Amino acid sequence: MISITLPVFVKWAGGKSKLIPQFKEHFPEKVESYYEPFLGGGAVFFYFTQFYKPNKLVLSDINHVLVELYRNVKENPDQLIKLLKEHKSKHTPDSSKYYYKMRERYNQLHNTIEKSALFLYLNKTCFNGLYRENAKGHFNVPIGRYKNPSIVNAGEIKKASSLLKNAEVFEQDFENILPSVNKNDFVYLDPPYHPVSETSSFTSYSKQDFGKEDQKRLAEFCKKLDKKGVKFMLSNSDTKFVKELYSEFNIHLVSTRRMISADKTKRKTINEVVVKNYS
Repeated sequence: MISITLPVFVKWAGGKSKLIPQFKEHFPEKVESYYEPFLGGGAVFFYFTQFYKPNKLVLSDINHVLVELYRNVKENPDQLIKLLKEHKSKHTPDSSKYYYKMRERYNQLHNTIEKSALFLYLNKTCFNGLYRENAKGHFNVPIGRYKNPSIVNAGEIKKASSLLKNAEVFEQDFENILPSVNKNDFVYLDPPYHPVSETSSFTSYSKQDFGKEDQKRLAEFCKKLDKKGVKFMLSNSDTKFVKELYSEFNIHLVSTRRMISADKTKRKTINEVVVKNYS
């Protein structure tokens, strides 16, 4: 048994770290080239790059700040850690004034190492580690209630940096990978989930929502992957709409615990679907 740690350095709604044990039985036996166009927290990538050791790794996301963060973890881990230590030294349980000052600073910056450090600082101190942007593209999550948030984890960042060395990281829409994927490549897709109810919708990981038409576009994209002989696996919510979109493929259920709700009584175990075009 190979012992694998997942250096998931960023909190992300719907992160897959806890689902890896259930996902293992659904992964293909061999992977030469790996693509992940909804990068998020990157748990599946960190598993694949260690266990399968693909020859080619292509990661992407539409959230430009997240992409820049991964690039800085890859290329500038020491500088990132240094900046995070400065934020940690100024953060206290009652430091809401500092938090909101840094949130305002974050929204003023363009992509820089400073913005990446602020991204991680806010990520570890905001409510539930939630990332949300308003229509202007501004991060607007309030401060969380943490006594001792883990603002700096140098070991995770350095391990992640090492695992990212051979990966290409792009800011792009998921459809952009279609021309470059080939037969027997593997694509893992973890889009913003289709809401299980009208009141549970959350798709604002960037200023562009990922709505019903995007879900349909993604399903058509998966059909194109299938026609090219590309293996894909997709995660989504267990809804009638999702099951209808992928009815021609293999659909399996996995269970997880919903943690994003502000109401602890609603943080319950739910089913999600795994869709595959292979057995």
